[in-house]
Formats: sequence, structure tokens, C-alpha cells
Amino acid sequence: MRIKQAFVYCWILVNFNLFAAPHWRTPDAENLVYLKLETGTVVIELAPFMAPNHVKQFKALVSEGFYDGLEFYRVIDGFVAQAGDVTEQKISHHKSKLQAELQRTAPKNSDFMLVQSPDFMAPQTGFISEFPAARDPQTNQEWLTHCMGTLAFARDNDINSATTEFYIVIGQATRHLDKNMSSIGRVIYGMPAIQSLKRAHLNNANGVIEKAENRSKIIWAKLADNVAAQDRIKIEIQPQDSHAFKQRLEDARTLENEFFHYKGNGNLDVCYYQPKIRIKLD
Repeated sequence: MRIKQAFVYCWILVNFNLFAAPHWRTPDAENLVYLKLETGTVVIELAPFMAPNHVKQFKALVSEGFYDGLEFYRVIDGFVAQAGDVTEQKISHHKSKLQAELQRTAPKNSDFMLVQSPDFMAPQTGFISEFPAARDPQTNQEWLTHCMGTLAFARDNDINSATTEFYIVIGQATRHLDKNMSSIGRVIYGMPAIQSLKRAHLNNANGVIEKAENRSKIIWAKLADNVAAQDRIKIEIQPQDSHAFKQRLEDARTLENEFFHYKGNGNLDVCYYQPKIRIKLD
């Protein structure tokens, strides 16, 4: 009788999804950076699992106030918004050139979740810790994909020349930068503030905004722990292995809703179908 009861109990747990991942997770404050812009507040979640040295230097630059008062000086509509010291004169204790961190060897405990194979730019795409990512099973390499909101370090032609400048993707057609740039995080709150940044003139091919008065300023950048408690935004992220997200992916593949007359081919773009983000209500 006890064995039967145990079996029934387990059946209830499984079928009511009580063993599944939690519906929402709270990002680690240690990996959050706040940007206060003229256009609003932005929160960035960093990815030390992919680019630990870049993340370490970025956090050090933020902590010393390097970005305070600097500008988004290169903003190309549909592409990227680049920020930093356009004069290259601002003093910092953290300006060392970084070795590129374009991808990583997949660890045995990688939580890569396969969504699409093949992808148009990679053998496989999916998610790592809710970050859009790609993987090559033959080389056992993983990397983050350039979706809207991705944060990466800018560099010169030398692949190991990144120091302080960063950019945020503001368009969808930037996947050619995958494995060419060191991606270190993504915007999880405040993309409207990024999309509201002043742009370069359409005839300006390189996107650099020449006149300082036409650039959007970074008022300050802070690690989450240095933001006053009342000013922190309570953000929650849907886990990639949650039942709700898996169901959303399945629905997107089949398009069973009667609204859709063309059902597609079942392929998914990880830049579009990402885990949801919400503000926690008290």
C-alpha cells in the first residue's frame, strides 16, 4: 500500500510540474550593472561564464567611475550604439588590452539548451543561462549570439585590442559579429532608453557623432550593489528550462492558432524567442 501511495504521489508531482524549474529567477546582483542615461535607466546582466576577463575589467571601470559623464558617440540605426571615451584621454587604472574571449570550450556541466539546428549562422543555437547562444558540437565550442540588447567590447582590427569601449546592439542584423567580438552581457531592462539615443546622420557611414552636443550622455554607471536600495529594479527572468518557456517554443514551432494560415517551417530564431523578463511586483 505504501509503495502504491508513493507511486501516486510521484505521478502527481510529475504531472503537475512540481519537479520543473521555477517559473522565474532573480539575476545575481553581483553581475548587474546600472546605467543612468539622459534617456532613462538601463540594467545589464553580465556573463562572466563566457568572458570572465572582460567582465572583470568592465566592472572595475564601472566601479572607478570611468564611464560617468562619457557619451554614446557612435550610434548607427539598426546596428549598434557605442560608448566610451572618444577622446581617448580619460585616465583609468583599468585600460589594459584584453585577450579576446570570443567563445569557450563547452564545460561538462554546460546548461546549453538546444533550440535550432542548424541555424543560419551556426550549427546550433539555443540558450546558456537565458542568454541567446550558439554551439558547434564538432569543435565543442559555445558562444553568445549578437541579438538586440547584447553588450560587447569594441576593438580595433587587432582582435586583442579591446580596453574600455563597449557597444549595445540596437538592431537585429548583427549576427556577423558572432565569434568576432567579445560579448560580455545583455540589457535586461531599459532597451527603450537605448533605442532613444541620438543617432548619427544617415549620410555618416561610420556612425560617429562629431558634435558633442549631439551625443547622448551616460550620467553614471554603477554596480547594482552600489545603487541605493530604493532605486534598484526588481527584475525576474523566466528560466530557459521552465515549462512555460518550453511550451512557448513548441507553440512557436507549430503555430497552431487559427490566426496563422501559413504555419512556417518549424525553425526558430533565438533572437526573437527569448525567455521573458518582468518586474517583480511587491
